Amino acid sequence: MIIQGNIVDIQTQNIFKGEVVVENGRIQEIRKATHNVENYILPGFVDAHIHIESSMLVPSEFAKIAVIHGTVATVSDPHEIANVLGVAGVDFMIENGKKVPLKFNFGAPSCVPATTFESAGAIIDAEDIKKMMENPDIKYLAEMMNYPGVIYQDKEVLQKIAWAKHYKKPVDGHAPGLRGEDLDKYIAAGIYTDHECFTYEEALEKLQKGMKVIIREGSAAKNFEALIDLLPEYYERMMFCSDDKHPDDLLLGHINQLCERAVAKGIDVFKVLKVACINPVQHYNLDVGLLKVGDFADFIVVEDLEKFKVLETYINGDLVAKNGTSFVSSTEFEVLNNFNTDIKKVTDFEFHSAAEKIRVIEALDGELVTNEIETNSLIKGGNLVSDIDNDILKMTVVNRYKNAEPAIAFIKNFGLKEGAIASSVGHDSHNIIAVGVSDEAICKAVNLLIENKGGICAVNNSEEKVVALPVAGIMSDQPAEIIGKAYAELDQMAKEMGSALRAPYMTLSFMALLVIPALKLSDKGLFDGNTFKFTSLEIK
Repeated sequence: MIIQGNIVDIQTQNIFKGEVVVENGRIQEIRKATHNVENYILPGFVDAHIHIESSMLVPSEFAKIAVIHGTVATVSDPHEIANVLGVAGVDFMIENGKKVPLKFNFGAPSCVPATTFESAGAIIDAEDIKKMMENPDIKYLAEMMNYPGVIYQDKEVLQKIAWAKHYKKPVDGHAPGLRGEDLDKYIAAGIYTDHECFTYEEALEKLQKGMKVIIREGSAAKNFEALIDLLPEYYERMMFCSDDKHPDDLLLGHINQLCERAVAKGIDVFKVLKVACINPVQHYNLDVGLLKVGDFADFIVVEDLEKFKVLETYINGDLVAKNGTSFVSSTEFEVLNNFNTDIKKVTDFEFHSAAEKIRVIEALDGELVTNEIETNSLIKGGNLVSDIDNDILKMTVVNRYKNAEPAIAFIKNFGLKEGAIASSVGHDSHNIIAVGVSDEAICKAVNLLIENKGGICAVNNSEEKVVALPVAGIMSDQPAEIIGKAYAELDQMAKEMGSALRAPYMTLSFMALLVIPALKLSDKGLFDGNTFKFTSLEIK
């Protein structure tokens, strides 16, 4: 097979008319030519950090869409399904991913559960990490979210890192806002990447201290604009990732979009492509071709080096997508789940109090971090209730692994004027999380998810809408086109109910993410992410 075009040699920063000769899945020869083809051939895009589960698609269905956008590989942390199903969940992701051409590179989740302050469906300890590190299908130790455990030298945390080092596999970081001496300790433990930087100054310090910074632009967390100006100087040690990508967004684009945006800012295209195509392969030692003789024939053909419209995607020499059509087929798989809680009553969501002031989570659009604010409470019949006029809405996290009393808090900026929305995609432990204008609406939304054993839903005064997620309660068993359309409709319903957030369900899913400051809610109660301690809803 011979593919003609303008060869983009990222390493030598050279472009020439040529042709790529492919035989038995590898590049046999790259030679100059005199053809008139105007398209460009370059290595495929690699997402340097993503939770496939957050697309609500199993890996095989994710692959069908990602290849359309020129993605040939991902560095995937199966942290979400591991919190539900443990090692069995990781095995599911690996085996399902093997059924399609896209090169998934899974890590061993380092923090299951992410903290001891929430209820997860499983535990992965250091001994489990050792066994996983022995597996050649496990490429790295996934994001070490427990940075306090690293800094204060928790034995279990350090042992997990030690096993990764023993098997010569990289350790991924996760340390939002970590600076100064604490950052020095984190790096000294052998952690060299971070995708959680949300300010220029934080990322600059980490780069200057030798870390590799991954610029994240997902459906909820969007750090591209804050960090992109670092790329021209530090392109040797930067990568792109989506981290969490909802299905409707994935249908529109992937890493190709970040390349387009970076080049539009006037950044040298070779530097951009090194970040998007080369750096992840080299850092994680992936079996992904880089458009060199002898490499796997993993490359893409794009229309130009400005918009990066993908015309063809090749993986191991096979044409897997062309002109927006994917040739990756759906595959059968076993549906696994872990959902064991009973239907709730409206009274389960009451919070009896006489407190005049309460602590409130302030959600920030496009950020995983939140603020802690204080507001006046609204009490009816001795029960704290949503203050719709001031956009202070009741929120709950319900343990989905066993029957337990729901945790209650209040949140600002969801903006709902009626009904409630809920999700069993609730990072990190994936308990049920809901926000609404009344206890009745919240109860109805929570019960919809319990009846479906997982999903996302919205209820208002006239209708109920649910997207079922039967695979671990966090993924669909349907193709991306179906789940993407259904999700988009649900997203629109939430916005019609009053939410002004760009991605209300993605934002909702992170409001139980305790390892990201400042104030979050677990199934066990309101949590201060700065002090890493529970705190009181009531201010007395």
